[in-house]
Amino acid sequence: MKNDAYASETDRWRAVAERDPLADGAFVYAVLTTGVYCRPHCAARRPRRENVRFFDTGGQAADAGFRPCRRCAPDAGSSPNRAAEAVVRACALIDSAERPPSLRELAAAVGLSPAHFQRLFKRHVGVSPKQYAVQKRLERVRDALRHDGSITAAVYAAGFESGSRFYETATGALGMTPSEFRRGGDGAEVAYAIARTYLGLALVAVTDLGVCRIDLGDDPETLVARLRDAFPKARLRAADPALEDRIARALACLEEPQRAADLPLDIRGTAFQRQVWAALRAIPPGTRTTYTEIARRIGRPAAVRAVANACAANAIAVVVPCHRVLRGDGGLGGYRWGLDRKRTLLEREAQRDE
Repeated sequence: MKNDAYASETDRWRAVAERDPLADGAFVYAVLTTGVYCRPHCAARRPRRENVRFFDTGGQAADAGFRPCRRCAPDAGSSPNRAAEAVVRACALIDSAERPPSLRELAAAVGLSPAHFQRLFKRHVGVSPKQYAVQKRLERVRDALRHDGSITAAVYAAGFESGSRFYETATGALGMTPSEFRRGGDGAEVAYAIARTYLGLALVAVTDLGVCRIDLGDDPETLVARLRDAFPKARLRAADPALEDRIARALACLEEPQRAADLPLDIRGTAFQRQVWAALRAIPPGTRTTYTEIARRIGRPAAVRAVANACAANAIAVVVPCHRVLRGDGGLGGYRWGLDRKRTLLEREAQRDE
């Protein structure tokens, strides 16, 4: 189905110039000087406009004598980053809506079926769209309480029809009370394993829902202690064979970052943090961005400092790629696992794209 958002050549060139992942699948562009055709968000050097030709499909570009780009593989199916961008758009829709949009409304807005969209959203954000919307409204209650001591006023300001409706909605959607949800759910069981990688030691922790932590360090005792601090009320245990595959998949993402898009996560954080982390997962390997750009993408251009704080709070190294976010002046910025590791990751991804 043709995407009207990219119907004109002006729109298509803008998508190429901005390396827009959402344009993936809407068209391809070919470069006369190289003889190749690419996805709109290909990380190759941006061509000159006069050397670009647009085609609706790769087949049309091939018929015109162009060959597929080896870097972005335009014939290999839809990019996983397009799905991540769709999730980011859905989060922004939920954030700006006075009434939480339905699953069907959100899916239609991003051009996906409800069932497929539900799976993608949970994979990238760690909760369902309904759970995310409830958490967002709970945070609005909390923020309102800072300015008005009245719980009733805060509940109404967040869009709930009544106090009883607030607790019914929160408990029913989250499967636990609001206070339990804020604590991440007491009594969770977390399995973990430690492996040696090119980044040093990597601790991978998983729950039944997905990967909840990838920590990097040099000392196994320190890594386990940090895991215990992060989940003080959880039952920690060494990974058993039933979870070895999930841990192996997470470790494989350190070597092959493009595999991270399909890894289920059990992310613990605020709605804003989840939104930022979803935006991070939409950054293609080999691509770098800035805190300012992430803030713009999530519809919060003034929240640059909050975005930086959310990046710093990320506990799932590499898979949630906060290492791809730099300062506006091009500097590395911060990285909770050390700037040497951040530099290594960026250099390794750049070499892979060459």
